[in-house]
Amino acid sequence: MSVARTPKDVVLAYVDAFNRGDLDGLCALFTPDALVWGVLGWGEIEKVRPIWKDLIECLGMQLQVDALIAEGDVVAVRYTERGTSRLAFRGQGPTGRSYELTAMEWFEIRDGRIRRRWGARDGASQMRQLGFTQD
Repeated sequence: MSVARTPKDVVLAYVDAFNRGDLDGLCALFTPDALVWGVLGWGEIEKVRPIWKDLIECLGMQLQVDALIAEGDVVAVRYTERGTSRLAFRGQGPTGRSYELTAMEWFEIRDGRIRRRWGARDGASQMRQLGFTQD
């Protein structure tokens, strides 16, 4: 018998799967009709999965939860996001340089899975810290 997860538990499972680089586990946390909005693109899981894969493999992106709040099925999270340019990312690098920034995500949970996710982060700061050019 499985134990029902709270919306906060679902989001913490998302962070854990992301930090482990478990893309299958990450995607399984989303509803079939889920939509994800982020700085690098938006759409259904099939569209954002390659973006997440690049963030994990190329930049070694990790999320540290600094604050998490929930009301009903809505969860908001503030992270410290860190990474290092290990492989070429979107035509730039690798530089071997690291970055650290504040990121925020907003989740809507339905029946124990993520239905919507919005993300905001300072992409310009990330590019500067990694030594990437901004066109």
